[in-house]
Amino acid sequence: MLSLKIPGCKNLRVNKIVFDLNGTLACDGSLIKGVKKGINDLAKNFEIYILTADTFGTAAELLKDLKAELVIIDTDNGSRFKADFVENLGRKSVIAVGNGNNDAQMLKNAELGIAVLGPEGAAREAFLGAAMLCHKINDVFEILAHPRRLKATLRK
Repeated sequence: MLSLKIPGCKNLRVNKIVFDLNGTLACDGSLIKGVKKGINDLAKNFEIYILTADTFGTAAELLKDLKAELVIIDTDNGSRFKADFVENLGRKSVIAVGNGNNDAQMLKNAELGIAVLGPEGAAREAFLGAAMLCHKINDVFEILAHPRRLKATLRK
């Protein structure tokens, strides 16, 4: 659970994190270095969900050592699925992290949306839907491990 008062912005009380897989946690079919440790460290304080269409059927194997729930997107409208998933978890208790066009509404719906630039780049719509932008996924892990950084970035 993360509880943090951000002056002029909001009071965060979140206990769930939803991650996009491809482009956010993985690149070219492999986890980005540091992701396994980052996710497993966060899992000590948060419920973790990883969303993917799993086009190649490899996500379960890729994520087998992560303390996270794999959620397969079983529709052609990934954007709507992700946005609805955050809503169904209880949007006020969710941090969402992604980089693609299909992540934009999920990032906007979450209490805290974080767009990640990452090795694949990021869609402009993801930036616009997020409250915060990070250069790479490992920056997200560091920020959530040191929540005062959120306060410094988001306060008004």
